Amino acid sequence: MRFPSLRPLLAGAATWALCWTLLLVLAPQLELAHLALLMVMGALLAGLWWPPRLALPVAVLAVAAFNWRFVPPQGSLRVERPQDLLLLLTLLGASALVAGLMARQRRLADTAQAHARRSEELRAFAEHLRDGAGPAALLPQLQALARGPVSLRLADGELLGQPTPGAATGLALCMAQAQAFGPGCGHHEDEDAWYLPLRGRQACHGAAHLPLGERPVQFDEADRLQAQALCDQLGLALERAQALASAQAAQEEAASQRLRNTLLAAIAHDHRTPLATILGAATSLRDQAERLDGLQRQRLAERIVSEAEQLARLTDNALQLARLGQPGLALNLDWESVEELVGSVLQRLRERDPQRRIKLHLAPDLPLLRCDAVLLVQLLDNLLDNALRHGGGGTVELHARQRGKQLQLAVRDRGPGVPLGQRERIFEPYQRGEQAQGRGTGVGLALCRAIARAHGGELHYRARGHGGSSFELALPLPEQAAP
Repeated sequence: MRFPSLRPLLAGAATWALCWTLLLVLAPQLELAHLALLMVMGALLAGLWWPPRLALPVAVLAVAAFNWRFVPPQGSLRVERPQDLLLLLTLLGASALVAGLMARQRRLADTAQAHARRSEELRAFAEHLRDGAGPAALLPQLQALARGPVSLRLADGELLGQPTPGAATGLALCMAQAQAFGPGCGHHEDEDAWYLPLRGRQACHGAAHLPLGERPVQFDEADRLQAQALCDQLGLALERAQALASAQAAQEEAASQRLRNTLLAAIAHDHRTPLATILGAATSLRDQAERLDGLQRQRLAERIVSEAEQLARLTDNALQLARLGQPGLALNLDWESVEELVGSVLQRLRERDPQRRIKLHLAPDLPLLRCDAVLLVQLLDNLLDNALRHGGGGTVELHARQRGKQLQLAVRDRGPGVPLGQRERIFEPYQRGEQAQGRGTGVGLALCRAIARAHGGELHYRARGHGGSSFELALPLPEQAAP
């Protein structure tokens, strides 16, 4: 007998030993009927530990021993009085009834424990799936119910495990028909394995193969139902994952479509004015050139150039923002002088700032900066252009200094500033502050922040103490450039 059965065997034996010890000790003081009650108690307690196939024969032997030792004539199995015979028969029936009832209660307790264990397995497996476990998590769950290596086939053709050619064919058929095969399934009962579908609400998402070995004749139906419940849980999880992926893709597509529509609307709206101005000026030059003096033709030509530059600026900002939003972007990095970058920006702004309102405050001995010069010039150009157009017409300051391992650039003005609730919204694409005047798609500041972050830096807004705005850029300095 195996060790796990030894403890209940010894407990039942100890119960009967205690019962007979009491019978022998108390026999002189108690009547025969009272001693019979002790026998019933012994049978009841032994039934708590022993199965019926052991408890019932021992109870019969105990009744025979009781007749031999306590029923007159003692030392014999013969019964003289009818009331003693009735007592023995009642004692035998009570012992058998107690053994049967205790066995039934034990079976009910074992069934309840099995149900609780299976429910816990389903709950734990559901938690694994909720935490992101993949289909491979089902293999150890099914392995405990099978007599051989378990394998899975998913709807996308992926195989988990190493199914035999015959098992692979059965998996494909089970998944195609979304129907269970094998003993107890109602289909292909002569198989030596279970083929269970991974069923969802809408479709079958795969199949599982559980070899049964020698068990097809005496299989456990509860194990099959448990295995099917586990497979269905995985099928539902795969279906939910597909639904979430589809919903996410639909949301991304809708967001992309909205972004495209917004971009097209913004470009169409903001390009209309410069195009109309260019067309009007060019038409005047073509149709009225003979009636216009040299100064008038010069003004029309300058207007065409100015509007064309504005149109190119709007287009460059939109294209650069789209480029920076692409994954795997590689910047054209090189060592650049801050003074040269600022000089390039001022040269580009010269025609837009005839009054020379930009004042420079550059710290001496600024280190070289490793950056994409084209992008950084475009960033400073956007910030300075915004300050010139929205800064109230006053002086615009450009500060540059080194602080620790960072290069800090700031563009400051004394304009109306940005309301508190809009200080982050203005950095979003196609958003413009309520104080903004003139044309623009609302991508300038979004592009500036994207360029800053592409270089590992950050751009943020700070309100100045006595009115005005300060757009402050912090860029990391490489170790070679830091003093």
